[in-house]
Amino acid sequence: MQVVAEDYIRIQSLSKTFGDVVALRDIDIAIEQGSFVSIVGPSGCGKSTLLRVISGLMRPSRGVVRVDGTPVDAPLKSVGMAFQNATLLPWRNVRDNILLPLEIVAPHRRRFRKDKPTYIARADALLHTVGLAGFGDRMPWQLSGGMQQRAQLCRALIHEPALLLLDEPFAALDPFTREELWGVLQTLCADRLCTVILVTHELREAVYLSDTIHVMSARPGRIIAERAIPLARPRRLELTFEPDYIELVHELRGHIEIARAA
Repeated sequence: MQVVAEDYIRIQSLSKTFGDVVALRDIDIAIEQGSFVSIVGPSGCGKSTLLRVISGLMRPSRGVVRVDGTPVDAPLKSVGMAFQNATLLPWRNVRDNILLPLEIVAPHRRRFRKDKPTYIARADALLHTVGLAGFGDRMPWQLSGGMQQRAQLCRALIHEPALLLLDEPFAALDPFTREELWGVLQTLCADRLCTVILVTHELREAVYLSDTIHVMSARPGRIIAERAIPLARPRRLELTFEPDYIELVHELRGHIEIARAA
């Protein structure tokens, strides 16, 4: 993925508490525009909390998050999000689910009716990219779990966000479908100037997709390691069996074992 600018996202001295529970402590991260970053760590370390703070859905207790130089003090508009569960609306067909952000997010909502044919064409192009051409008129219950996640990725990208936040979007899928969707996500991101932050427990997934990986400690979550991934793109599944790839996964696992023991 092409990197065009530095410090598109800057997180400084960020902490988050819930009552007397310290979820995050003194987080400092710099993320370049157009890069793919993963956040990994033991369960309960605050990865999802950090993602919500970055998105503006949650306010930090201390510190600041800046996106494109502006402090985040409200939910971001130029963001796409995808979660572990696809959360497609069961009463809307797949295409209408994908179009939903355009009905809500400015400036698209003001011109949705006038530009709807253009937006439909954009949705159908995304469906084609993720291997769901011809499924736009289907209902969510007519799709498998993997197909629903493909549709969710389309919905997250339909309004061409500058930032894509992914909270374990493939965790509920079987290993074969999950690996297939790594390739789908790589293809989607390669064609778009989009900064991506992925929260995942799957270290193979993080190495496969990322430019940089940040490892968090057990709660209170802190950044204890940062690892650049020097693997050429595009990446193929055969790469996951290569010694260099396996070594990177083991290195990250070692950091997390230390974090669990701390």
